[in-house]
Amino acid sequence: MIDKIVPDFEAALAGVPDGATVMIGGFGTAGLPNELVEALIAQGARELTVINNNAGNGEHGLARLLALGRVRKVVCSFPRQADSHHFDRLYRAGQVELELVPQGTLSERIRAAGAGIGGFFTPTSHGTDLAKGKEVREIDGRMHVFERPLHADVALIKAERGDRWGNLTYRMTARNFGPSMAMAAKLTIASVHEVVALGELDPEAIVTPGIFVQRVLQIARAATLGGGFKTAPAGASA
Repeated sequence: MIDKIVPDFEAALAGVPDGATVMIGGFGTAGLPNELVEALIAQGARELTVINNNAGNGEHGLARLLALGRVRKVVCSFPRQADSHHFDRLYRAGQVELELVPQGTLSERIRAAGAGIGGFFTPTSHGTDLAKGKEVREIDGRMHVFERPLHADVALIKAERGDRWGNLTYRMTARNFGPSMAMAAKLTIASVHEVVALGELDPEAIVTPGIFVQRVLQIARAATLGGGFKTAPAGASA
């Protein structure tokens, strides 16, 4: 019997090695799997390469992972924000590497990895420092830059509902990078607020098929307090 439901945070993050490349879903704070990132902190993996839309907010999740010195490199579109002080400090001190990628290019590089595409040409970034060292080709009279796919060892994503096969649905904009990241990683770990019986999810509404998901952890919906979050015991009802 296929059952991808794991009992707790420890089981969800088990085996993530030092030096892993980890994709973290979310657009700003929408769809950010903070609880799974905190579990990754507790798990202890170091020297990580993190692929995310930004470089952490405030004191929790990715920001705390950075503050603890557990990240070697960040691949993202928006590293600097009003509350990205941990990344700012580490980057200025030369303690974390940054690969800056335009947002559309970031999304397409992740999608390309999941689709098995070896790369693609885009006019974005041509003539800028971001194109240095990359192949450039003229297509229909316009210069394009070759971009390679972004693969990951692990993807941490946040969904709304899931079943024991790993089929997932999302809540509105919390969907963002999750589906493409799930396809681009060797190991996809998803948190869900509700676990439903097989067949309860409308097949037409499933966004991420279970073939792309290896572990599912149910957590209660977080209660936001003072800009932070409160995790709930695994298996708690949504």
